[in-house]
Amino acid sequence: MRILIVEDDDKNRMPMRAVLAFKGYRRAEAEPGEDGARLARELHPDLILMGIQLPGINGITASRQIRDDPATAMIPAIAVTASAMTQDRKTIMAAGFPMISGAVRTALRCDVPQVPRCYADRAGPRPNSSYLDTKMK
Repeated sequence: MRILIVEDDDKNRMPMRAVLAFKGYRRAEAEPGEDGARLARELHPDLILMGIQLPGINGITASRQIRDDPATAMIPAIAVTASAMTQDRKTIMAAGFPMISGAVRTALRCDVPQVPRCYADRAGPRPNSSYLDTKMK
C-alpha cells in the first residue's frame, strides 16, 4: 500500500512515518497543501493522510483539488488533526473526510488497509504508478 502523508509539523509526521515504515507501507511526504495535491496527482497513492492546518492552501482545499481531478478523485483521505472543537470536526467531515483522528492516534490505531473499503461505492478505475519514498520540503 502506498500512503501520502501531507502534514507540516514533523512532530506529527514522525509517529506516522515510523509506524507506516515499521508495517512496511511505502510512503511519500509533503508539507504544504500545494505539494500534497501535486504529489497525489504524480504518485496516485492508495491513501492520503491529510493535515488540515497547512501552510499555503489548507488540507480541505488540497483535498478538494484532489477530488476534483478525475485522475485522483478515487483516492481516500483521512483528516489528521489535533482540533477538538466540535465545529471544526463538523467542517472537516462536511469536506468529505470519512474519518478524523489525531496524528498519533491515526498512526497507531488506524487500520489503514480497511480505509479504501469506505470508497468501494465510488466508480472508476484506480490508476497505477511507480511509487518512491519521497519527502518534499
